[in-house]
Amino acid sequence: MALPNAASKASLERLDAIRVWPYPRRVLIALGAAYFFAFYDIVNIGDALPVIAKQFEISSQTAASAITVGLVGYVVGSLSDAVVSDRLGRRLALLVSVGMFTVGALITAFSGSFTLLLVGRFITGMGIGAEIAAAAAYLNGISPTRLRGRAGCEAVVWGYVGIAITPFVALALVPNFSNGWRAMFVIAAVGGLAMIPLRTRLPESPHWLVERGEEEEALALVEEAERFAATREPPPLAELKPPIALRSFWVSAALFLAFWLIYYVGNYGWLTLAPTMLTNEGFSLTSSLSFLCVTGIGLIVGALGSVRYSERFERKFTIAVSLVVFAIALIVIGLAPVAAVIIIFGFIVSATIGFAVPLMYVNTAEQFSGQLRARGVAIGDGVGHLGGASAPLVILPAAAAGFFWGMGLMALTGLIAAVLILFGQRMTGRAMN
Repeated sequence: MALPNAASKASLERLDAIRVWPYPRRVLIALGAAYFFAFYDIVNIGDALPVIAKQFEISSQTAASAITVGLVGYVVGSLSDAVVSDRLGRRLALLVSVGMFTVGALITAFSGSFTLLLVGRFITGMGIGAEIAAAAAYLNGISPTRLRGRAGCEAVVWGYVGIAITPFVALALVPNFSNGWRAMFVIAAVGGLAMIPLRTRLPESPHWLVERGEEEEALALVEEAERFAATREPPPLAELKPPIALRSFWVSAALFLAFWLIYYVGNYGWLTLAPTMLTNEGFSLTSSLSFLCVTGIGLIVGALGSVRYSERFERKFTIAVSLVVFAIALIVIGLAPVAAVIIIFGFIVSATIGFAVPLMYVNTAEQFSGQLRARGVAIGDGVGHLGGASAPLVILPAAAAGFFWGMGLMALTGLIAAVLILFGQRMTGRAMN
């Protein structure tokens, strides 16, 4: 790994000095669209589970293993593609990721057995895990420091649009057609295929090029970014803070692994198990999906809020407050599981997820030095998905003991995660090494 010299450091300082988004909108569109279909494919399995259980004549617990298998695939894909990203380039990693989740979605859609469906979910999970690690590292590497949070959040907004529309698609397809659940996965695959041409036109990360010793290519990209930025009116921005010494890779990796492991138990409990929990509580599948149609709008509202406030306050404090609200809303639903409460406080739960997670992606990536950034995100967010994989194993038994206990366990994960995030370094508005 080459060490940045004075000239290459100057190139990165020029990138940080840019005050507007210095790339065509197609760059964020390419990432946002793939986030859309990746996030859609994360949660569509949860909406399809009740029907999958009936068609394959298996229990709800067995059907829920499709979620666990997909999230184990997420971990494998995140770690493997992170090595590709750090060694061979961010663009190649982003192409590999979208290819994997497209193939996985097609296998799931046309599976003739539950075993084959699990294979499809594993490959899909690999692609989605690879996508998140590569995209977070990529956006951190191409963004001027003072726009780092906003750019990351803008891309992830489209992911939450994907999650928010999933219940609407499920409501139209799953209860009304015997193979409606299969059509949901075909939609994901078609979307993935459409994204591949857009990915081939992405610029490489100047930070990654500098770390590889390719200073001339990095400088050319920065100069192109400066020319593009010169055509736009710059807004007032906060003063840039100097870089600080980052903690050792393994200290930060351990902290953020613990954070994501715990948080994802509650996150995936809500996003993927809510239809099953609500139907077990006595609501019909149609009613459960209708509730989620309304509450899912909160994901978009929250994600848009993250774009607006990503750079205004220190991110780790904003995240912590959001996680506390997440926990309180879940407790209220657990105490009063009636339609009005589920809709209102479910909206709040979803809004906190939409608000916090984009900031959490940015905050995780900026805790690591450039040459190890994708691997740091892969260990934190990627391996952290084992927490999500365990959600059916811990949330459903708790909910079987009582609906409140399922919701209360999710709330507890939010409170613990809120404490852990406070131990991260303050990186908002600070140049990266």
